[in-house]
Amino acid sequence: MKSMKKLLFVAILVAVVVVSVGSCSAGWFDFLGGDSANADLDGQEVNLAAAASLKNAFDDKLIPMFEEKYPGVKVTATYASSGDLQTQIENGLEADVFMSAANKQMNALVEEDLIDNETNLQFLENKVVLIVPADSDSNISSFEDLKDVEGNIAIGDPESVPAGQYAQEVLNNTGIWDDVESKLSLGTDVTAVLNQVAQGSADCGIVYATDAKSTEDVKVICEAPEDALKTPVIYPVAALKNSTDSEATQAFLDFLQTQEAKDVFVDYGFTIHE
Repeated sequence: MKSMKKLLFVAILVAVVVVSVGSCSAGWFDFLGGDSANADLDGQEVNLAAAASLKNAFDDKLIPMFEEKYPGVKVTATYASSGDLQTQIENGLEADVFMSAANKQMNALVEEDLIDNETNLQFLENKVVLIVPADSDSNISSFEDLKDVEGNIAIGDPESVPAGQYAQEVLNNTGIWDDVESKLSLGTDVTAVLNQVAQGSADCGIVYATDAKSTEDVKVICEAPEDALKTPVIYPVAALKNSTDSEATQAFLDFLQTQEAKDVFVDYGFTIHE
């Protein structure tokens, strides 16, 4: 009789455990050292198309952090000017996430029905600054002084580079565009502008504050006056409608909005848009 009672007790205990595991399998999996949600993403890939000014933050910190959190997911990044990326996406670039340095390019893709607009987020802010080489003895102290510069002034090409569009807006609103237009050296993206100044092939340049912060080869003279830059430097981010690995894409977007990711952006000189 005692043996029968023991067997009955064991049978009931086993049944309880089976039911518990069936209803809380994810919890048990986590307890055993796994992550069922992360495991579901194994083999997926996130193709990121991001403005050149984001390269350092993504390559140095954010992508490694995400891939450590989701070891089965690979992030492949393409960096260029936002205008070039817009064109590449329109021409079929395999991209799951687009992060632009301006709303203009994002809005164009929204209008072309290429963006999942439910994921479209006004995410980061940046500043526009005037820089010179670190060893420069230039007398430049403001944007207005650019009209007296005899050498080259580097800016992004306003046709495709948001940093160049912002630079043109500042130069127009300070009333010196006509004075400096013939001195402009146009870069294909903001990194090219930064390199021109850092290497001394341009006397000065207009870049984002985050780019200036990335090297000791340049120094910042000043920020663009608030009344000269009426278009906020906003970085939107969104998923593409043709994203192939939508679960990994959403995980990546969610990760960017975590406090740890936001802290990285702030460390690299960005401001979180509220």
